[in-house]
Amino acid sequence: MTQITETNYQQEAERLAEVFAERAEIVDAEAEFPYANFEDLKESGFLSLTIPKEYGGKGLNLYQFLQIQETLAKGDAPTALSLGWQLGVLLEQAEDRNWSEASFAKVCRLVVEEQALLNLAQTERATGSPSRGGIPTTVAEKEKDGWRINGAKSFTSMAVALDYSIVTVDVNRTGKKGYVLIDHDSPNVRVEETWDSISMKATKSDDLILDNVWIAEDDLLFQEDPKKPFPKGWYLQIPAVYLGVAAAARDYAIHFASTFQPNTLPGPIKEVPEVRRKIGEIELELFKAREVLYAVAKQWVERPDNRAELGPSLQAAKHIATNSANSVVDLAMRIVGARSLSAKNPLQRHYRDVRAGLHNPPTDDAIVYNLAKSVLDKS
Repeated sequence: MTQITETNYQQEAERLAEVFAERAEIVDAEAEFPYANFEDLKESGFLSLTIPKEYGGKGLNLYQFLQIQETLAKGDAPTALSLGWQLGVLLEQAEDRNWSEASFAKVCRLVVEEQALLNLAQTERATGSPSRGGIPTTVAEKEKDGWRINGAKSFTSMAVALDYSIVTVDVNRTGKKGYVLIDHDSPNVRVEETWDSISMKATKSDDLILDNVWIAEDDLLFQEDPKKPFPKGWYLQIPAVYLGVAAAARDYAIHFASTFQPNTLPGPIKEVPEVRRKIGEIELELFKAREVLYAVAKQWVERPDNRAELGPSLQAAKHIATNSANSVVDLAMRIVGARSLSAKNPLQRHYRDVRAGLHNPPTDDAIVYNLAKSVLDKS
């Protein structure tokens, strides 16, 4: 295994991104989970980057995490987004320690020692996005020596490859949201392969079915206090991934503009004023998005006592970065022209993938209304 240190994890991410980029077309065309990419991530120790050092991880903070996500997404966006769910959940617990110390140590050990793959499964077809605040219809009912779990989760990224899921439940039908650890090798845990999206195909965000699944008593990790909602900084991995997609599109467009020379011009099309204007617009969008995204991440890292107040900033950063990423890909396609719609051209894949960012929670409408609420409630 490559020994990733604080000084070379970014360089390793860049190397992995190049490898993933070579596989991206096939991964997308086959709409299969990128198992080879995750074997490489495991070999490089990336599954535990955000686990605290005392538990055997590298202890990356939010800012560093987002840099990794943007870099990996330049190679393959579904791989980066999928990895980000695992790293993000672990980062949240590293920061907040909501779980018992024994539970957190157990999960960290599974990742560090067994290279376990896990995700947070919380979306349901009946409730929609968890960012809207719905109580899960998946239920955990107490039994003498454990819990009985019944329900179904949709949009469970990596479902076919997961070793464990952290599942949101209604605890004893009380309306209190809890989080339980589900071992995918347990009886009555199954995956329904429902994912047919044209965007981010390889995330394999299928349905997770829990049919009378038994778990041990201490596999209830914690219960959320609905009176104390707290912003989730790690959700910024979403815009970071889509900025990586935009950066890949930008690089392709610049290479194309620098090498394509129709016989009607004395040189490559990069000399055409309109092409130069579009490239300038691309640079402005990327600059704006990165400045906002990483400025908010820096606040999160450097001012931990102020995190409870950063909800509006986190949401604004997501809105700005994902919309800028979509604009960048659109501009790149306008530079390349009709060739960008070829099935063999990476821009059509970037276009499909980057659109998903608009639908990852929180969505644009929720963000705008939440921003309005944040100021109007103070007036």
